[in-house]
Amino acid sequence: MADPVFKSKITPYVFASWILAAFGGLMFGYDIGISGGVTGMDDFLIKFFPRIYERKLHAAENNYCKYDDQMLQLFTSSLYLAALVSSFFASKACNVLGRKPTILMASTFFMAGAALSAAAQVGWMLILGRILFGVGVGFGNEAVPLFLTEIAPVHLRGAVNILFQLAVTIGIFIANLVNYGTSTMHPNGWRFSLGGAAVPAVVLFAGSLIITESPASLVERKREEEGKAALKKIRGVDEVDAEFEEILSACEIASKIKQPFKKLMKKQSLPPLVIAVALQVFQQFTGINAIMFYAPVLFQTLGFKSDASLLSSVITGLVNVGSTFVAIFLVDKVGRRKLLLQACCQMLISQVTIGVILHLKLSETGSLDKGLAAVVVVMVCTFVMSFAWSWGPLGWLIPSETFPLETRTAGFAFAVSSNMLFTFVIAQMFLSMMCHMKAYIFFFFSAWIVVMGLFVIVLLPETKGIPIDSMVERVWKKHPVWKNCFDDDDSKEYEMA
Repeated sequence: MADPVFKSKITPYVFASWILAAFGGLMFGYDIGISGGVTGMDDFLIKFFPRIYERKLHAAENNYCKYDDQMLQLFTSSLYLAALVSSFFASKACNVLGRKPTILMASTFFMAGAALSAAAQVGWMLILGRILFGVGVGFGNEAVPLFLTEIAPVHLRGAVNILFQLAVTIGIFIANLVNYGTSTMHPNGWRFSLGGAAVPAVVLFAGSLIITESPASLVERKREEEGKAALKKIRGVDEVDAEFEEILSACEIASKIKQPFKKLMKKQSLPPLVIAVALQVFQQFTGINAIMFYAPVLFQTLGFKSDASLLSSVITGLVNVGSTFVAIFLVDKVGRRKLLLQACCQMLISQVTIGVILHLKLSETGSLDKGLAAVVVVMVCTFVMSFAWSWGPLGWLIPSETFPLETRTAGFAFAVSSNMLFTFVIAQMFLSMMCHMKAYIFFFFSAWIVVMGLFVIVLLPETKGIPIDSMVERVWKKHPVWKNCFDDDDSKEYEMA
């Protein structure tokens, strides 16, 4: 039987909804970029971490260990613990209130975090601000990718969802520019950096008042007429009956599931759950956040001066943004698997090259010569480039499109919380790992990249062009490994009309 064709056209309102919602990613990216730059600013260290500042002043201090401090790492990583916990509350909010109010709450928490962080006078205010940031990230990262996936036409679903990751990369780049500018604003430049997080949060807050709720969320909450009207609005056409019937069918099945988290523990839910969690773990163990969080610190360790290290971070941020456009243009053409596998090869070469150079040429108290330092920056850019068109955006896209409606918000909550958990682990451990493992840390991440490639080859199906409410029949039950999780009796409840 031929696949149904759902009509749609891109109207200015639809495009604006995509962009405004994607500001949830810009909010997240700004925080990723801003924290690493702030922790490299002397004024910030003098006020909150004077011991580290004193350690920096000793030229003979171990290159790999001068930033090794658990409290400094907690400043960065506390956000991700808060996001981990809040993602489960965000899942409930998405179900009960809808995607749109959850996005609004995300922006509110983030604005509060920006205000408290910028005004911080003592350590507890700084950490509490980070926790509020974290709650905002947890709510935003739960609701925004789901919203984008649910309102996107099937033939553009990958590209629309990747707008979230594009916004993340733009946020990182803007944060690097802000840090580069505020690093000379003594003694309160860091306050402007942290307070600047309020800007994307304000835009997201305003956007959440303009965008429509997703049709699936409205129908799921028994508001069918509003759901059909919303579907017509986001498709830009009146002929939406076929797609609306599919949403109704998915919602009818979802309504029979009273405990979605319990449903996730059933073997039929195992394929998308394993894929979703594994992608988040692998995304962090590529080493990307270790580089993006601490890029200024990393480049200072390599012998760059403070301004030069921030400038190098701006360069990597620009590469990150530009390369994400590659994913937008290719993900719905070449598919998810090819992008992931190509990137594994490129990231492996980059990480191994960096590891070899640092192992052979960077002593504990010296610095790299300019030529080798330039090579390291190029390899970092090559690594960031491949991540930006693969594991970065697809780590959010694939989990948002593979769960059936009845477990979609619960399953995605596990994806978000897994991402935050392992982001926390890397953020909390990276500087200590760099101190103890030295250049071998890059070989550690390289080994994980090999594992990731094997995982894609064996266990990850292609989901390009498959309607999100047809994944069970057309993807999981046809996969050579995952089809074993289904039998005729157990899978009847998953079948679409």
